[in-house]
Amino acid sequence: MTARIAIVADIHHGKPSATKRGDAALPLMDEFARFANDAKPDLVIDLGDRISDENRDTDLVLEREIAEAFRPVSAPIRHINGNHDRDHLEVADNEVIFGQPMASETLDIGDWRIVLWRADAKIHRGPGVSGFVLREADLLWLSRTVQAADRPLLVVSHVPVSGHAQTGNYYFQNNPQFSTYPMADRARAALSQARVPVVCLAGHVHWNTVTNVDGVTHLTQQSLTESFTTQGEPAGAYGLIELGDTVSWRVEGRDPFAHAFRPAVSRWTPPLPPFGEHPEISGRLKEAS
Repeated sequence: MTARIAIVADIHHGKPSATKRGDAALPLMDEFARFANDAKPDLVIDLGDRISDENRDTDLVLEREIAEAFRPVSAPIRHINGNHDRDHLEVADNEVIFGQPMASETLDIGDWRIVLWRADAKIHRGPGVSGFVLREADLLWLSRTVQAADRPLLVVSHVPVSGHAQTGNYYFQNNPQFSTYPMADRARAALSQARVPVVCLAGHVHWNTVTNVDGVTHLTQQSLTESFTTQGEPAGAYGLIELGDTVSWRVEGRDPFAHAFRPAVSRWTPPLPPFGEHPEISGRLKEAS
């Protein structure tokens, strides 16, 4: 049985900044609500970064305006916090505004399990810390969830863990450490424990990408209001993913994208160590020199 999910990412409601067109967020949310109601999905997922943060009082207002913008959507909605939702606000603030718990959870839809991995998305700033922190509790939850899976998994988070290249990305080409978790390799190791197909979906990096790592397909969806790929106009991106024996994902707007694939169960052969540490290869290198 197919699962059908509508997705919106990185709404960034607020003042325009850099290439984010936050001034267009609310009209674009009206469009997304119409899209979601026409698509009749089983679930709607908000991938986080609903606002462009300013200060606590302003951020509370902005988040409430986005909560209001989701109200016309008729399908069930699940929200994930992004880093901008957490700069001046607590998880509890977001839970009150959106009327739902925001701990990690799973939902079974059709033949698939939707894994809402709400790992800590706050960018920490302080002595010896600058960026995301992947907490042990979040890793353990993901690992146990993956190991227990008896059906295909869609693992959804704000921050991607694929480790894909950021070449050309306006924000992250020269700041790749802020594009993922510092221990993303451990998250990928947790995913590799699955005995079922796994697909990952994230936001945060403001572009549409597909990356395959160890038999796991990682997707990232473009921001609703980003403009660095769309010549200054907001991308107006929102997506629909259909999960069955084949996965079909399409993104609407000024930065359209579509990809269909059959998710894999098998994992890849583990990579070689550095050549100098591999006995057979290092021996050949010595002979060649």
